[in-house]
Amino acid sequence: MPEENPNPEPQEPAEPRAPQQPQSQRVAIAELLRRVAPVADELGERFAAAGHELALVGGPVRDALLRRPGKDVDLTTDAPPDRILEIIGGGWADSIWTIGIEFGTVGLRKNGYELEITTYRSESYDPKSRKPEVEYGTSLVEDLRRRDFAVNAMAARLPGHEFVDPFGGLTDLQRKVMRTPGRAEDSFTDDPLRMMRAARFASQLGFTVAPDVVEAMTGMAGRIEIVSAERVRDELSKLICGAYPREGLALLVDTGLAAQVLPELPKLRLEIDEHHRHKDVYEHSLIVLEQAIAQEEDGPDLVLRLAALLHDIGKPRTRKFEAGGRVSFHHHEVVGAKMTRKRLTELRYPKDVVADVSRLVELHLRFHGYGTGEWTDSAVRRYVRDAGPLLSRLHKLTRADCTTRNKRKADRLRRTYDDLEARIARLSEEEELASIRPEVDGNEIQEILGIKPSPLVGKAYRYMLEYRLDRGPIGKEAAMAELRRWAIERGILDPSGAPPGAPTGAPTAGPTSGDAESGAPASKSGAPASGGGAAASGGGAPASGDEASAAGGEES
Repeated sequence: MPEENPNPEPQEPAEPRAPQQPQSQRVAIAELLRRVAPVADELGERFAAAGHELALVGGPVRDALLRRPGKDVDLTTDAPPDRILEIIGGGWADSIWTIGIEFGTVGLRKNGYELEITTYRSESYDPKSRKPEVEYGTSLVEDLRRRDFAVNAMAARLPGHEFVDPFGGLTDLQRKVMRTPGRAEDSFTDDPLRMMRAARFASQLGFTVAPDVVEAMTGMAGRIEIVSAERVRDELSKLICGAYPREGLALLVDTGLAAQVLPELPKLRLEIDEHHRHKDVYEHSLIVLEQAIAQEEDGPDLVLRLAALLHDIGKPRTRKFEAGGRVSFHHHEVVGAKMTRKRLTELRYPKDVVADVSRLVELHLRFHGYGTGEWTDSAVRRYVRDAGPLLSRLHKLTRADCTTRNKRKADRLRRTYDDLEARIARLSEEEELASIRPEVDGNEIQEILGIKPSPLVGKAYRYMLEYRLDRGPIGKEAAMAELRRWAIERGILDPSGAPPGAPTGAPTAGPTSGDAESGAPASKSGAPASGGGAAASGGGAPASGDEASAAGGEES
């Protein structure tokens, strides 16, 4: 019997072993590799011939195992970026881009495929910096260890197609759980944005986040402040556009991350809605979001979803306790629009997104002044004019904002909005509401009034637009006559229709009717000169604020 060695050589710790891969998963990986072959295999052979490793990694592997469609082809290698360029250069790749080379990533296009190759790496944030520090590595397993979650820490080597899963990502996919490959605290210290990604994947995949990960997110929520607003914005957008945004948003709120990146959202939890139909305005807002999503026709609509989520964020600032135990939030839509604009701007959203979302928040109560259909045609025209290209989204947001559990009320509100949409459609056919203009243009105004380009031209144009909205199409001659009448009343023209001796555009006496500042006509229909005021009794434009909600709205 051989003697035992009393001083055995120390051995390297064994790498984590992957669980046995079921046949269905092997088929999914094979399908993924077939999709990018022969480019991927040919590329793998080039790297092998150069003495380097190459593997398909991360999201594409995860999505293939979940049978989710995906376009990304992400690869990883032990070759440093300069070496990658040598291997794929020499005319092999159809095109190459190096926009991410600072972080070890090189992009290429080959035979219609777009691929990104990243050197094995680890990265971490300095506590005082918003930019990660990148270090290159030499081990695929160590590269996978630094990934955000185990479900993203799986790979398939090329060209041999060996499946690599050292941290149990396959098991996590089967259990639908998000875990980090190592300690969650270490992972989030390396990159605090991973806390946002946990919530994003909860939204996109419907997975549960492991308790230790939630605990780390809660304890380290303040660390997200080191991450740039643009990166936070991108994760938030992906979360909101996911299949299960309620789950992702709830995780942000529960862990305290929302208080850092979208503080208006958790503040809604403190506000009981005035109709007492829900636990709080926060819950109402999530229901509105879900009901807006149910109306989407062409995939996720970021603008609509943001507007649905944020439509009531003005309520905490406008809450007022009324007699009889009622709570009101007068003009919360106006306050909320300003808050929305400020928050989305701070998150670096594009200007058009900021403008569209804040406008929808501002308009979300407008319909509730419609009552049982008393609006005049002029008020309907203003509704369409004020919504502009957002009209379709405003329709969806308004319908989503009805969350009453009273079926009779819900049916009544639905029928009323159906009636409004039918009236809009009828007027649109008759008058082309989407492109409504005065029947005299700026050049004609200057000619009729005998003036040069000046603020007075704009004032006259606004008056004629309001007149058009109020009266509908009246014809060119009638419009010109109305413009002359308006100008004579204001001393712009003398009674004979000729400009007086006073300098053109000089201040004149205030109008005898209408709006002294804008020159808008006094509406015979009861509609205000501008689109936002409360309607006069007997019909007209929609009311603003919760006065409208109390009169005809439902849990807005």
